[in-house]
Amino acid sequence: MAGQRLSMRKTREILRQKWCLGRSHREVARSLGKSLGAISATLTRATAAGLDWEAALALSDEALDERLYGAPSGGDRSRFLPDFALVHAEHKRPGVTLELLHLEYLEQHPGGYHYTQFCEYYRRWLTRRRLSMRQIHRAGEKQFVDYAGQRPQIVDPVTGEVTAVELFVAVLGASSFTYAEATMTQRVPDFLASHVRAFEFFGGVAATVVPDQLKSGVTTACRYEPGIQRAYEELAQHYGTAILPARPGKPRDKAKVEVAVQVAERWILARLRNETFFSLAALNARIRALLLDLNARTMRAYGASRQELFERLDRPALKALPAERFVHAEWKTARVNLDYHVELDRHYYSVPHALVHEQVELRFTAATVEVFLRGQRVAAHARSSERGRHTTSA
Repeated sequence: MAGQRLSMRKTREILRQKWCLGRSHREVARSLGKSLGAISATLTRATAAGLDWEAALALSDEALDERLYGAPSGGDRSRFLPDFALVHAEHKRPGVTLELLHLEYLEQHPGGYHYTQFCEYYRRWLTRRRLSMRQIHRAGEKQFVDYAGQRPQIVDPVTGEVTAVELFVAVLGASSFTYAEATMTQRVPDFLASHVRAFEFFGGVAATVVPDQLKSGVTTACRYEPGIQRAYEELAQHYGTAILPARPGKPRDKAKVEVAVQVAERWILARLRNETFFSLAALNARIRALLLDLNARTMRAYGASRQELFERLDRPALKALPAERFVHAEWKTARVNLDYHVELDRHYYSVPHALVHEQVELRFTAATVEVFLRGQRVAAHARSSERGRHTTSA
């Protein structure tokens, strides 16, 4: 359409192709997917504004836009510019599109920008904050997890021995609401327990969990089909979520949590540098207090805190926690002995007689032992620590 207000990127390309390349209106229209009328109108405005290619190139997008289209009615451009921090936050809500937000903007400012220019200004706002329209995280969609490179420490009160521990960080995509805790290791039990406590801190579960490809959660690092550790799959099934590992060599997949880790290192670990902790519990109590302060701080880019954005965006969209807490279980394969028992830690548990010599899988927690044959449970027992003894079901 001839009356369409083009983005400055498209406008500059029209001028470049016409004034630098000498292409015809029809060739430019075909190249940019615009109408002949739009090409002609742009050239007419540029000529009327007394511009040539060098002059247009020297102008900022805002200045070029004003030379071609003039300031909004009333001469007060800022009166019609949307609050893009609010636009960005609302865009994260499920089902909310830029088109809808533009319509709502025009309801308040009937003389405001057309949709194309509205989007162009929004892109500029994102660029100034090093954000991307392709990295809009929808409310309740993703929880990112990782460990910090810097490690806090605890001190043995008797020996004075200093032990470096791990800092687990989880962040929700839409609000950047952050959870952090110290654990002794990155091994599977600690890794999964940190997830459980993060879910409980958030009061719900995101649709997907995005870990880096660390061995605690991913058994096979692969760009397209990473292998998920079995207990991690069970945790995902228990909480009704899905594990979506970040792809190797794709930093944008985990940019959100890398920023959260950096923030945690600066606003939590840096503040602990002159403090001494004699237990993991004491360290985590201090981290929790600093975490509440971190989430309450106003983020300049959004004019709101992580806590405020969480209450507005992520909390209503999270899935409810299940009635029971996840209990981590381990797996191993075993062969059924002639006496129809299987061995686990030198204790023997019975299975049906017909399964002698079959290879089965044992799923065991601190309290229970379950036996599975081709995915079907065939026996269950209370776990025993008595070595060399048998637990037999009648």
